[in-house]
Amino acid sequence: MEDNDPSLANSIIEQNKENKNDPFDLSKALEGAAVEHLSPDVCRLVLHTDFSPAGDQEGAIEKLISQLENQQDRMVLLGVTGSGKTFAMAHIIEKLNRPTLIMSHNKTLARQLFHEISGFFPQNAVEYFVSHYDYYQPEAYMPKRDLYIDKELSINERIEQERFATVASLATRPDVVVVSSVSCIYGLNSPETFLSQHCRVHVGQEIEPIQLIRQLVDLQYTRSTTELSRGEMRLRGEILDVWMPSRDDPLRIRFGFEGVEKIQVCDPVSWEILDQLDEAWIHPKEFFMTSKERFETALENIELELEGRVAHFQSNGQDIEAHRLQQRTNYDMEMLRELGHCTGVENYSMHFDGRNTGERPWCLLDFFAANAKQFHGDKDKFLVIMDESHVSLPQVGGMYGGDRSRKENLIEHGFRLPSAADNRPLKQFEFQSLIPQLVYVSATPGERELRHLCEVTQQPVPEGLLHAKGGGGVNEAELSKKSPNAETMYQMLQNIDGIARMELRPTGLLDPEIEVRQTEGQVQDLLGEISQRIKLKERVLVTVMTIKFAEEVAEYLNRMGVKAHHLHSEIDTIERTEIIKALRLGHIDVIVGINLLREGLDIPEVSLVAIFNADREGFLRNERSLLQTIGRASRNSNGQVILYADSMSPSMSAAIQQTLERRVRQSAHNEENSIIPKTIIKALPEMGTEIDDLIAGTSKGAGGKRRLVGARGGRSKSDWAAKLGIGAGIWNSSDSVLARIGQPFDGSELSIEKEIIQYENEREEDRQVQNLQGSEGSESLSDENRIKLMKEIRKQMKISAETLDFETAARLRDRLFELEDGM
Repeated sequence: MEDNDPSLANSIIEQNKENKNDPFDLSKALEGAAVEHLSPDVCRLVLHTDFSPAGDQEGAIEKLISQLENQQDRMVLLGVTGSGKTFAMAHIIEKLNRPTLIMSHNKTLARQLFHEISGFFPQNAVEYFVSHYDYYQPEAYMPKRDLYIDKELSINERIEQERFATVASLATRPDVVVVSSVSCIYGLNSPETFLSQHCRVHVGQEIEPIQLIRQLVDLQYTRSTTELSRGEMRLRGEILDVWMPSRDDPLRIRFGFEGVEKIQVCDPVSWEILDQLDEAWIHPKEFFMTSKERFETALENIELELEGRVAHFQSNGQDIEAHRLQQRTNYDMEMLRELGHCTGVENYSMHFDGRNTGERPWCLLDFFAANAKQFHGDKDKFLVIMDESHVSLPQVGGMYGGDRSRKENLIEHGFRLPSAADNRPLKQFEFQSLIPQLVYVSATPGERELRHLCEVTQQPVPEGLLHAKGGGGVNEAELSKKSPNAETMYQMLQNIDGIARMELRPTGLLDPEIEVRQTEGQVQDLLGEISQRIKLKERVLVTVMTIKFAEEVAEYLNRMGVKAHHLHSEIDTIERTEIIKALRLGHIDVIVGINLLREGLDIPEVSLVAIFNADREGFLRNERSLLQTIGRASRNSNGQVILYADSMSPSMSAAIQQTLERRVRQSAHNEENSIIPKTIIKALPEMGTEIDDLIAGTSKGAGGKRRLVGARGGRSKSDWAAKLGIGAGIWNSSDSVLARIGQPFDGSELSIEKEIIQYENEREEDRQVQNLQGSEGSESLSDENRIKLMKEIRKQMKISAETLDFETAARLRDRLFELEDGM
């Protein structure tokens, strides 16, 4: 297995430049099409907004545009939380008028960006490209346990549609913006293969319906005689209906005596005519297609590789591995010959793509290069914006390492051919070499991004960055660990030139006030602060160090009458979003988390952030992590952060200093311009209405069109409520997803002190009821009376939950547990 050394990296980059310097010319696929309306000067990226740049947005936008127009390779945008980074991105995209890829480090934030960008560019092709798996368990082998784990997956139809729409837009339109996760560095078919397998239909074309059907069959479309679905076609008389996987609406092609008479876009339900087209470009049903000639060549190459690998195992006395590999590969070959597909076919992608060993796979960036060459005249005329780059850039570098480690075990033990290793994500240097211009965007830029900027602009690299890899994570660092004389991030940001800064919020909001308190009695102290926030109908975020402590704090707060819930990595993505949504609506007042209450979390209702163990140096409490967590309180005019610590760590000191200095500048700007800080107003979500969109990771923003796909079934009855701890009674199986959670809780009369008193009074009432029943407690109840009492309590508990009286329901539940324990 090859090593990731610089010499090999440079040789492969040069090889890629020689082999792929000329991306497939899209004009071959668009030959004969009416392309005048596809000119970037005509089909422009047009920003729709009622607002103009404010604060220091205008200066940052102008600085970045100047750097981009001067062909600077790498740029950094430092924008504090709530400063309008997405708004600035949109202005840059409109000004440059180039195809743009916006990268985010997870699906949830990518979806949030997609909503916002769709609203800014409703008339343009704003697409969404993330992993299309609802569930994915990769193939793996664990040698120590001799355990083979087969691949399991579940593909989401809606995300698959979005991926098709992305590639189709890049192939046919100049005005494309794609919001993507790290999925964009994983392998796709080449632009040449995808585009050479297409069918062009235009009005006046002399062709018979049966001839067009044959072409569509070659593109893997299937015939239907009843209801039409994506990837299917249906012929009725002289009308041919075709539904491409990337489209919201099917095409209806009407034939006459002289061929194609009309091409219409129709509603998939009513078949009402929505639009008339002069021509249509119909792409393949599947992403991965190849010609018959290349298919046969690939099978021959697989056989040759198999022979060599089996001989290698046998010469080393590894007969079991040789037999296993031969048996598995021969089975795959037979399936490929008979069906054209097999389980794990992606492991043979090197042969089907016609790539050499070690050569990088094709990916979404190749489609951007092809688009830029066709519509803008230069393959380098596209832009990549990396949001939350301090997380996204290391993530890109880590993808290859994890994939390689897993593949090595499979290859060494005869489960896969060595060529399976070339079905992989891009390496870091491959990723950087494919991007002509990249803007790193973050409130806390990472060390790799800052060093990359210094290298590009030929500035001296600060001592605090000598341990970071150069070239954006490509080149080895001079130091193996951070220098003891390293500057703080705050000091480095002051000394590095060329950073575009946005530290003044258009809303006038200041960075939150910061207060340091001792850890002794911290939970009780926090309880009082929470009580004050609840009276004001505001929310609270609490960050701790461990999962166990997060759950314990949340449980304690619940016992004290506070509606709290924990949030950590063991809770799946969908439930995390529902918990955050419940917080915004008031079903929950406090979330206790660890490392998830950071980047991109946009909750303007949060006015207090409490950080436990703030002085404990490490990943969760370094300067960057503290600043990100502090930023969660910066969208509310009453924002406050409490750091519970017994000492002042260097990271705390740097984070506090940076926050206070920003606060001074922001306050001075507000006074100078007579700005009154106002809490950000953001529309409240409706519980459940976006669950299906979240599962798919897609939903068009304002002005954009929603994908017409049937919603899948959600969780039944009280699953979400049970997870959220907000009572099962609000979940009614007859309700729609929209109605499964009640209206926002009115906490105007709630205080923790009242709840504690009320709880104790009700416990006393319980004891009096038991005395009236002739018992001092549950121990003296007969079995018959105990069962009757339990039945009555269950009934009352359900009634309380249905009337949204969750505290009483919880009290009755505890009483029920006591009775059950006594049986």
